[in-house]
Amino acid sequence: MPMTIYPFSQIAENINVRVMPGDTDLDRYVGLEHLDPESLKLRRWGSPDDVIGQKLHFWPGDIIYGKRRAYQRKLAVADFEGICSAHAIVLRAKADVCLPEFLPFFMQSELFHQRALEISVGSLSPTINWSSLARQEFPLPHLDEQRRIADLLWAADDTMQEYQRLKQENQKLIDSARKHIFAFGNKKASRKESKIGQIPSNWDVKKLGEVFEFLDNMRIPLKDSERNKRNGEYPYYGAVGIIDYIDGFIFDEITLLLEEDGMNLLFRSSPVVFKASGKYWVNNHAHVLRPCEKTDVDFYSEYLEYISYEPYVTGTYQKKITKSDCMAIPVISPPLGEQKEIAGKFNAIHQTEVFIDNHIIATKQLKKQLLSSLLGG
Repeated sequence: MPMTIYPFSQIAENINVRVMPGDTDLDRYVGLEHLDPESLKLRRWGSPDDVIGQKLHFWPGDIIYGKRRAYQRKLAVADFEGICSAHAIVLRAKADVCLPEFLPFFMQSELFHQRALEISVGSLSPTINWSSLARQEFPLPHLDEQRRIADLLWAADDTMQEYQRLKQENQKLIDSARKHIFAFGNKKASRKESKIGQIPSNWDVKKLGEVFEFLDNMRIPLKDSERNKRNGEYPYYGAVGIIDYIDGFIFDEITLLLEEDGMNLLFRSSPVVFKASGKYWVNNHAHVLRPCEKTDVDFYSEYLEYISYEPYVTGTYQKKITKSDCMAIPVISPPLGEQKEIAGKFNAIHQTEVFIDNHIIATKQLKKQLLSSLLGG
């Protein structure tokens, strides 16, 4: 397709309107932490009351682009007026050269992303300067072609957002099911008082260390030769998922990994429980739980995602949940058969979650392919 080369200053305008949070009536603040990588939608924000220092004013239709750590690919199109972090750039398309609906996708393209990385300065927190970005030259198609490309990419993006919405609704269903089932059980039954509140009369309350065996003491050092096998034979689990190799231990059975990081346990910024099977490495920031004879792993993986850990988190600077405190957590203990029935219900709900996740992955891949084929890079 025919292209015309423009400096970025002719493609977009830098909206550099500074605002002090205490001097504005606007009630929404967008920080870089509110921008989701590779998503153009703003789903979260904070309050100007929670921040200090000069911020940037933005309007509906403006692009908020994270100029710090551009490798994170953070940008979003605002659909409301507010203020944002000064570690972002507020951009507005110059419609005679670049359509507003086309610009965000152009900035998601590999061509733009690689250039942004090249001009970022600083080692610890690389940042883009507007003066450098303004001088960069990029090829753009004609406005009619931009409109065609934007229509295709917005259709793909809208489809992905709809799947994201369905995922959120499915999570609400999971949360509701946990709240009801773990309080009232799987069947209609009489109830009794317990140390954790009312429970079905045929259930017990036990300590977590009574329904799981803790295997933390089986930790062994990891050799340097194994430490560097990032694509080794066995997966490696850290406190918040599969991460780099560090000291750990290997098992060959189905177990649960319960993280000990107090901040994650309190604010649930990441999953708390992982179910692992086969041989794997795990670091020393996760407790490893082997199920006892009358313990269903699937049931307790759901229950341990449901309960609050606040009473068991200790420490001032490095909050965590110790092994002894973790073992002492009171948990419900239904008969094994009922555990399996309840786990089966949750597994059915999670199958819908897997279906949605697969469609999100496929739609993301389609969008990337469209970006590559239509915009180059």
